[in-house]
Amino acid sequence: MAEISRRAALLGAGALALNSLGESALAAPATGEGDGIAYGSPETFSFQRLKAVAQRLARRPWRATPPVAAEILQEIDYDAYFQIAFRKDHTIRPARNDGTPIQLFHLGRYQREPVSISIVEDGTAREILYRQAYFDIPDGHIAHRLPEDIGFAGFRVMDESLDWDWLSFLGASYFRSPGSGRQYGLSARGVAIDTGLASGEEFPRFSRFFLEAVPGERDRLIVHALLEGPSLTGAYRFDCTRQGGVVMDTEAELYPRQAMQRLGMAPLTSMFWYSQKDRRHAIDWRPEIHDSDGLAIWTGSDERIWRPLNNPPTVMTNSFTDENPKGFGLLQRDRDFDHYQDDNVFYHLRPSLWVEPRGPWGRGAVQLVEIPTGDETHDNIVAYWVPEMEAVPGRAIPFAYRLHWNAEEPFPSGAGRVVDTFIGAGGIPGQARPRNAHQFVVDFTGGDLARFAADDGVVPVIDVSRGRIGRAGAYPVVGRHGLFRAAFELHASGAEPLDLRLYLKHGERALTETWIYQFFPDSDRLRGSG
Repeated sequence: MAEISRRAALLGAGALALNSLGESALAAPATGEGDGIAYGSPETFSFQRLKAVAQRLARRPWRATPPVAAEILQEIDYDAYFQIAFRKDHTIRPARNDGTPIQLFHLGRYQREPVSISIVEDGTAREILYRQAYFDIPDGHIAHRLPEDIGFAGFRVMDESLDWDWLSFLGASYFRSPGSGRQYGLSARGVAIDTGLASGEEFPRFSRFFLEAVPGERDRLIVHALLEGPSLTGAYRFDCTRQGGVVMDTEAELYPRQAMQRLGMAPLTSMFWYSQKDRRHAIDWRPEIHDSDGLAIWTGSDERIWRPLNNPPTVMTNSFTDENPKGFGLLQRDRDFDHYQDDNVFYHLRPSLWVEPRGPWGRGAVQLVEIPTGDETHDNIVAYWVPEMEAVPGRAIPFAYRLHWNAEEPFPSGAGRVVDTFIGAGGIPGQARPRNAHQFVVDFTGGDLARFAADDGVVPVIDVSRGRIGRAGAYPVVGRHGLFRAAFELHASGAEPLDLRLYLKHGERALTETWIYQFFPDSDRLRGSG
């Protein structure tokens, strides 16, 4: 799994785990068995009560709780963990066996903090009590030495066949969906705190889950979650529906405990090692390796932006200021198997994830954090919304949005969109290549581009923050109907990054979305013969 290494390192944030909304002991007494599952005592539940608990906790000092049986859990490494499997005959079917099926994750080295998981029916919640019998565990496995009340790491929502899942919550505040396919990729999480700062990132976690099925709707589950961390608490409600892709209507309320330098809402986390434009990183035999290849933004002023992702030489944070954005997302646009040649983890099938604000978000910025990586085992890309409003202890922060997990973005524009970016040495083949010259090629398709011929006056509009643009032009690619290519030469040097901006127009009319890119001339130089 490409995600395991970095996410494993994120799970160490401690949290106060409460068994009930009344703050009782962690393991409630079993009061009943159903389908082989043991449940704790019933308690009244509502989202309003959950928000009240989060608000009350925020007024208390943070207390980290060390993991139970940490030495044993440490021995359940990657290989040992995947020897443990939840038994299909213990699959939980809430809403009186008429809801979507649920299975549970075991604890291990990379998931050491137990979470409480309760089933909600008719306004009453009952906690699922841990039993080792829920899992198939090989004889002699280290997990047999764990206490009987060790708890769970998370849960996943299953297809009716029980052969695959379409949603999972596991670790810190992370959750994932394969969207319309069966291949996981990028993740979402509840909140991002101080991401990309030298002071270090904080990872609050979902400590309690309340799962509410809707009778007769096997492809829907409402997930309520309590978020806890040193800097804040929060209450979340995810109304999750599988309808082609997976849509999650999200309502949340955060309660700061203390000031934070950077608070990111609706964060998305992905991996980008290299693509065809980053061949200097391609030490692996596969032509491309990434979960997502770009950040898409639909601004409040209706501009569409496409920013190809980077594997930068140092940690980079870029902010895209906006007011009431219409959406943003980390997308996997390149769907051609030949571009990846990966027949094991299938990068060409990875889902895209789009954030659609519900209601006005006001002023703020979409931030993109890119972290250097030397392989595919680290999630090194984060995107989120940073509101202009400062987070103040004692003042609640409500926000709402909809997540769309699918192969494509849910609201395509009528304009041409970027499909490929290529970067190489500038100059003319067969001649000495000038130093500090870089050739850029950006391909667009869609919209009205197929109507235009080479001599119809389509031109590239190019801006650069420093350096000089040399030869430039735009033209349809021969033999590729509807594919329009913009090509230009950039003359620039230096270790500091520069910013590029490009779109195609005809007359005064923009034909495409806006391509923007951050380029590092010295580290990205592909040396020629000059």
